[in-house]
Amino acid sequence: MKAARIVEFSGPDGLRLEDVADPVPGPTEALVRVKAVALNRADLLQTLGLYPAPPGSPPDILGMEFAGEVVSVGRKVKGLRRAQRVMGLVGGGAFAELVVVDARTLLPVPKGLSFEQAAAVPEAYLTAWDAGWLQGGLKKGQTLLLHAAGSGVGTAAVQLCRALGCRSIGTARSAQKLERAKVLGLDVAVLCADGPTFAGQVAEATSGALAQVALDLVGGEYLPETLRSMARGGTVMVVGLTAGPTVEVDLRLLVTKRLRLLGTNLRSRSTLEKAALTRRFAASVLPLFARKKLQPVVNSVVPMTELASALQRLGANDSFGKTVLTW
Repeated sequence: MKAARIVEFSGPDGLRLEDVADPVPGPTEALVRVKAVALNRADLLQTLGLYPAPPGSPPDILGMEFAGEVVSVGRKVKGLRRAQRVMGLVGGGAFAELVVVDARTLLPVPKGLSFEQAAAVPEAYLTAWDAGWLQGGLKKGQTLLLHAAGSGVGTAAVQLCRALGCRSIGTARSAQKLERAKVLGLDVAVLCADGPTFAGQVAEATSGALAQVALDLVGGEYLPETLRSMARGGTVMVVGLTAGPTVEVDLRLLVTKRLRLLGTNLRSRSTLEKAALTRRFAASVLPLFARKKLQPVVNSVVPMTELASALQRLGANDSFGKTVLTW
């Protein structure tokens, strides 16, 4: 099979499409023919040597989320059939014509979604729902503050808020992205073109009630302002660090407001944790796609031969939603 391999950690230019051996599924695994994959910032960081694949995942083949068809399954796998349309997350190895994945972590592709749309679902929607609702505890009628509203996770969170009866306040550095997010259901748009100064607007939009949960996809200098935007007893979920990994904060805000500050990601979780999450997601969220309550946001679909340039564009932060690649 062909796969996108890292031959040197020099960024996207260090990738090569090469022939490699076909993977073989183990007893609890499935072999999937990949039809489409979606880009994530972790892929870009991995090409720079800054985000290595977790143990057990291919260290030199990129790719975390995919959609495709089941080719074969291990002897202990039940409930999957040949040619079944599936999507899922892996620690790496999805940027290949074939990928092996633990069968317990696979999700069926909802009726009505193409492979390209399905590839844009797993990372964005699982991350947003897990961080905002399962860990963050967001409830119907409450307010979610989310940064990078035009990102894959951001657009997923906006739609989840609308579908689950929550209010969304989103920030972005692009007015155009905010306008597009409003079409998806964003309730309040806050432009941060000159830096993170949004606490006052959050207070105004909520009549002083502030936000119960924050989905921080950027970190860095956004965190202090996010803490000021939180209601007492609120939860800040730190998911991304595009604005930097370090910042100085006033811990008195945490103490006096009794806030929770939690970090989360999906990639480093065990197979059992991922399997448990996908089961809950399949029962609670997946039906919303078939009912058209949720719609994957695909920025563009490009051939795998354009992977390097697609990663470079991702680094420029000018996309809205997901970039999807096909073989």
